[in-house]
Amino acid sequence: MIKLIKFLFLLKFGVFILFFQTVSAEDKIRIGLLIPMTGSNKEIGQSIIKAVSLAIKDIDSNSIEIYPKDTASRPNQTLKSAFELKEMGIKVVIGPVFYESLAYLDEMKDLTFLSLTNQNLDLPKNVISAGINSTSQFNTIKKFLEKNNVERTIFLTPIQKYEFEIKKGIKDSKIKLFKEYEYNTEPTKLTNQIEEITKYKIRKQNLEDEITRIKNSDEPNKEKKIKKLEKRYTIGNLNFDAIVIADFDESLKSVTTSLLYTDVKPENKYFITLNQWFNESLLNETDIQPIYYPSINKENFDNYKIKYFNAFNEDPSHLSLLSYDLVGLVYYLSLKSDLSNLNKLFKKQNSFQGKIGIFDVKNNKINHRLNFYKIEDKELIKIF
Repeated sequence: MIKLIKFLFLLKFGVFILFFQTVSAEDKIRIGLLIPMTGSNKEIGQSIIKAVSLAIKDIDSNSIEIYPKDTASRPNQTLKSAFELKEMGIKVVIGPVFYESLAYLDEMKDLTFLSLTNQNLDLPKNVISAGINSTSQFNTIKKFLEKNNVERTIFLTPIQKYEFEIKKGIKDSKIKLFKEYEYNTEPTKLTNQIEEITKYKIRKQNLEDEITRIKNSDEPNKEKKIKKLEKRYTIGNLNFDAIVIADFDESLKSVTTSLLYTDVKPENKYFITLNQWFNESLLNETDIQPIYYPSINKENFDNYKIKYFNAFNEDPSHLSLLSYDLVGLVYYLSLKSDLSNLNKLFKKQNSFQGKIGIFDVKNNKINHRLNFYKIEDKELIKIF
């Protein structure tokens, strides 16, 4: 029997609400959607609803129904909405968006939540993190380091709330670790810490000592040698080959600036960071190039952005792309088994090709097979 799904976006009190009209109740794939539809993050929720409608259109199946509920980005409201979905007989839910909204969801034991967060620590047993987690990123960095025979890699992690997620990703990926440092993001403290990590003062003193030694020597052409040394900032080898900086935006730029100040240059040492979502401002930071990072498939992301813009005349959020793929993932898994057995499916090994890339599903976890990029000479270049 042919079923018609109709999407109506109504603007009411500043909130987009998604309705469904259908002429059949047979063989439905019923998916809950927990998103912020009110409050300061409602634009994210609106973007996710639109992405979900695109996914259903592209899947082109008459069997999917989506039931959006508001979280207002608050744990109590999230629990209330989750309970309403449970009362409707929903078994699988895409969302919530934010880690803080997961607090009470272990009370909804009959539901499986595919949260858009990329955090994996202390999740309720019925919540599966679907974001681009640190393990996926370090798996990709590990692949790059092994391909280039990089032996000594140091890791710089800011003292932030996501610090322990980074440490878990390092551990789970089994990436080869030479040394690991934590740093304070306050500029003065940061610079002092980078000086200590790179032994800057020792290397600077080495230079001064060498200039003094040559001045007091009888070496031939010593004036020429001294002039050459005076163009340098330090003398002495660094005991690492690559630096992984687990930071973003202006804080990332502060770290790289401190590294440059201490005479650590990206043409001599690999500068690697985490997923930057193709931050275009990095293209203009030529002093820190080349800089490398893992991310989703750029070509697929660009195609998705064009499709989304053509449909809604606005740019999508990064989270909307993830929600787009999660609809496809649930549909794919529903073809293998009833959605009431979704937990069992997530314990088995499965792979799914989405717009982001390939999802690897196993042991109630989702990891992503990411691509690896570098920015050099103001250009983004795909490495693999």
